[in-house]
Amino acid sequence: MMRGLAGRFAGHTAAALALLVTGLGLAACGGSGGDNAPAGPAAELRLGYFPNLTHATPLVGVAKGLFAKALGSTKLSVQTFNAGPAEMEALINGDLDAAYVGPSPAINAYAKSKGQALRIVAGASSGGASLVVRPNINSAADLRGKTIASPQLGNTQDVALRTWLRSQGLTPSSATEQGDVDVAPTDNATALQLFQDGRLDGAWVPEPYASRLVLDGGGKVLVDEKSLWPGGRFVTTHLVVRTDFLTKHPQTVRALLNGQLDTNDWIAKNTDAAKTVINDELKRLTQKALKPAVLDRAFGELEITNDPLAATLRESADHAITAGLLTKVDLKGIYDLRLLNEALSARKLPAVSDAGLGSGSS
Repeated sequence: MMRGLAGRFAGHTAAALALLVTGLGLAACGGSGGDNAPAGPAAELRLGYFPNLTHATPLVGVAKGLFAKALGSTKLSVQTFNAGPAEMEALINGDLDAAYVGPSPAINAYAKSKGQALRIVAGASSGGASLVVRPNINSAADLRGKTIASPQLGNTQDVALRTWLRSQGLTPSSATEQGDVDVAPTDNATALQLFQDGRLDGAWVPEPYASRLVLDGGGKVLVDEKSLWPGGRFVTTHLVVRTDFLTKHPQTVRALLNGQLDTNDWIAKNTDAAKTVINDELKRLTQKALKPAVLDRAFGELEITNDPLAATLRESADHAITAGLLTKVDLKGIYDLRLLNEALSARKLPAVSDAGLGSGSS
């Protein structure tokens, strides 16, 4: 039964991925950005993000009005998504100007558009992702023949799951091949329900869903993704902007970055209040607030940071290649941190590095 479930979800997400690739191909042919002179502040900025704790920055920045305040006369329009590939499809198709997203969808969009589609302009969060499983699963070997969910085919947690399984000598399933472990791309809320119903053996998910699987679903953490990275830090979420929007409206992107810096500073100084704001937003967007214990656990797993942790992006790309979801890609130029570092300097804060992957000095 579960193998059939995994196949159905894989089929749906494969179709979505095909649409994304088509959109990316059109964008690449169009040659976005680069030659257009700045046109002043944009009349509107369309921003995408997730109703996840790993997207705490936009959740708070939008709710507190800090983004809108920084943008001034530029209208802020927002749209939420459940996983990165669909969000990147919207960005490439011109339905979004900027988006908070994980590394794998951003890398894939950048690669498919031959480096034309987007630029990473800031970090947002590190950590906050885990593989949570049933209590009777104690090792990777116990996953053989089991079904494990990820948010969407090709998203950041999906790549992490497939890479980790291979590192443990297990073959993950794909849309065309049955493996040792059925990987079922499933939206996070559905994965939680399936886990609670006993129809799913585990899931590699971001916060707050990892904590909900533990506290609401009775699961346990088999792998905390932080344990797989040196120093426990890795990019979970960063801010990307369409290249042509960045070229035409650098003032607007600078304003958005200032809104982010204001937001992250407020979160750091008002942790309890920030958790309340985030929970209110999650209730508004998903119709369900988090229990206090879930919120506290989930928030403690996360680091809010403006640093994109660029050095970890190469490894994320290597993981996607190993998982068979990406061909080898030259990431040179994917970052443009100049506006962020100007804003940090103005606040007497240290600059962040693009790890040699910038489109300009940073």
